[in-house]
Amino acid sequence: MSDIETRTIRKVAMRLLPFIFMLYIVCLIDRVNLSFAALTMNRDLGLNPYVYGLGASIFFIGYFVFEVPSNLLLDRVGARLWITRIMISWGLTSAAMALVRGEASFLIVRFLLGFFEAGFFPGMILYLTFWFPAAYRARVIAAFMLAIPVTGVIGGPLATSLLQLDGTLGLTGWQWMFLAEGIPAALLGFVVLGFMTDRPSSAKWLTQEERQWLETTLARERDEVEGVHSQLSLWQGLVDPRVLALSLVYFGMGTATYGVVYFLPQIIKGWGLSTLQTGFVASVPDILGTIGMLVWGYFSDRQADRRSGVATTLLLCTAGLIGLGAFSASPWSLIAMAMVSIGLNASRPLFWALPSVFLSRTAAAGAIALINALGNLGGIAGPTMLGWVRTSTGSFADGLYFLGFCTFVAAVLVLVALRAPSRVAASLAR
Repeated sequence: MSDIETRTIRKVAMRLLPFIFMLYIVCLIDRVNLSFAALTMNRDLGLNPYVYGLGASIFFIGYFVFEVPSNLLLDRVGARLWITRIMISWGLTSAAMALVRGEASFLIVRFLLGFFEAGFFPGMILYLTFWFPAAYRARVIAAFMLAIPVTGVIGGPLATSLLQLDGTLGLTGWQWMFLAEGIPAALLGFVVLGFMTDRPSSAKWLTQEERQWLETTLARERDEVEGVHSQLSLWQGLVDPRVLALSLVYFGMGTATYGVVYFLPQIIKGWGLSTLQTGFVASVPDILGTIGMLVWGYFSDRQADRRSGVATTLLLCTAGLIGLGAFSASPWSLIAMAMVSIGLNASRPLFWALPSVFLSRTAAAGAIALINALGNLGGIAGPTMLGWVRTSTGSFADGLYFLGFCTFVAAVLVLVALRAPSRVAASLAR
């Protein structure tokens, strides 16, 4: 590794990763804080488990509608302006959850939250490909997506602590929670406007030599990808069988993720814990998930074929979901929760390193957004299934077994439907 490479990558990482890591934590807190609000909000608004599950799910309908157009607009107008728009609109909408008064307003605001947030995550994945060569992407994406388990570690204690403000100034605890966690996102939107840089060519904080090395390296990698796979048009990228296969894999991952996320606090509170205790216990699996993501992401960059890594982590998640279904009424299920957290969190950075092996330019922007949009429809299937099962049977077990089946199918699909790495993948890994 040359001195110019070491210096440039370190400078880019130190400039961009901490900031977008913080933005993603804020995004995730606003997306999943509903799961902790439900501990008191459902009773106040008269929401049964099915309606609550529907509200958790309808977020992803709005998300799906605007996901691909949002990412294409980011590619056209630049990340700085578009991420600013996303953060301001989603932050204000998240804070507006404090104003809901019944089923109708609950469902409407959740739909709008998904619509306005659409494009943030795939936009950040695309943005990282503008700045980091392929050999660094799995670990860089892992560092970015480390925000997911970290949010789990801090989100529960933060949310349940805010719930203790119940009655202050005439507001309920869950209203305080939505206000306190939504407004900062809108304010950070203005910070994005002054801090983010769209492309290496406009990075004045890099020297001329560093900019030239980075642009040359990224351009050479794009040429290698297009030399093997050809430069796909937007439409060709969207209908490529590999993109559709990745969408199905991510659907299985999303079904499991959001099914667990939106009901885990209720499962834990069923052990007889207080609301505050529930928030702290819910953070334990994510601490282990954080470690698993870092370790798996680090070693995966030394392998040309990341499919086996994705499949292994998904099978670990499958085993954890089966265990969680069998022992969900017991604190011993915390071990199964840790397995689920490690499996899901470790699989994501490996998974998101796959599209750039055969996609570039506008095709990559559209395809990454499509994979994320279709995959996040699992956010409809998972919570809706668990809510329906809970309402019908009084237990979460069968719904958790369904989530385990989804991750098992995803593990098989990533091995069977995706081809082994091409020579360009091996070259980029080296």
